[in-house]
Amino acid sequence: MGSIAFTALNTPGHSPDSITIVAKTEDETALFTGDTLFIGDVGRPDLREKAGNQTAKRRDLAKAMFQTISTKFKNLPDGAMVYPAHGAGSLCGKGMSADQTSSTLREQRETNWAFKMNEEEAFINQLLDSQPFIPHYFGYNVDLNKTGAPSLRSAVADIPFNLFETEVNGDALVVDTRDEAVYKKGHKRNSINIMAGKEAHKFETWLGAIVKPEEEFSVVVANAAAAHEVLDRIAKIGYETQVKRVITLQEPTGVRSSKLDLDAFKADPEAYTVVDIRNRSETEAGTFFDHALTIPLHELRERSGEVPTDKPIVVHCAGGYRSATGSSVLETALAQARVYDLGDAVKDFQ
Repeated sequence: MGSIAFTALNTPGHSPDSITIVAKTEDETALFTGDTLFIGDVGRPDLREKAGNQTAKRRDLAKAMFQTISTKFKNLPDGAMVYPAHGAGSLCGKGMSADQTSSTLREQRETNWAFKMNEEEAFINQLLDSQPFIPHYFGYNVDLNKTGAPSLRSAVADIPFNLFETEVNGDALVVDTRDEAVYKKGHKRNSINIMAGKEAHKFETWLGAIVKPEEEFSVVVANAAAAHEVLDRIAKIGYETQVKRVITLQEPTGVRSSKLDLDAFKADPEAYTVVDIRNRSETEAGTFFDHALTIPLHELRERSGEVPTDKPIVVHCAGGYRSATGSSVLETALAQARVYDLGDAVKDFQ
């Protein structure tokens, strides 16, 4: 392309067929490393083991990643720029830099743990240890990417749109993307509140972690203008064909969420069943309440039957976003229970 020469470098590890694109001019080299080499980390090797029709085993891929890092970048210049596919927050790795989205190969050789480990077994153990959870949609997307997705335009155009609805019932599953304060004032039955009002909200991740591939759901949006963006975000994980209809509600409509008496909770937390929905890596480092039941958010729908209902239930995470979702999951699953969201008040107990 002009004066730039591109070559593909076989760099297995994240997947059996991962590649790095090497772009060279006379004076410069750039590496588009995909999910192989991140800034401060390397790609996880455990996504293909249970991904659709894939059969690659995590340990074999971890061994392949060791060989990749040990040998494949050896003859590339220190000054080569590294451009990975993801930054901090992606579930494709566990220790990506939160400060950088690119780097030089020299800097990665000096600071990235993967380049510093010369013993294969130690590398494999480090890579496999404490990887994040795997959302439902990952395996689904592997197969979808290989077979090809249906037409996005046609899929979205076929979705019915219902404005200012007042009906509370009628949907098997509803994903309500509105702000939690609005949601709690009134929502449809069978709803899960996964906020999508801000770019920083990890809407796609939690949608694909809580709702299973091919499971139909309706979507509540704040207003008609928000519908396009929400559908676009849903399509990013290939779930657009699962959307039954898009709805805006006449506010306030439907079921109200109970508000926690924070003073009463602080006075006697033991009078409540506390559900800590943070990830395992977070809860293993310690809980905020000694009597808390720990169930990660991505497992909460399937494990809701494990939550006792003889006391009021208080759901918390680390900051409030996930607990809004988690409390709505339990409200729907445990219809006769009193469920409260601790929200950002969790910071009073940290």
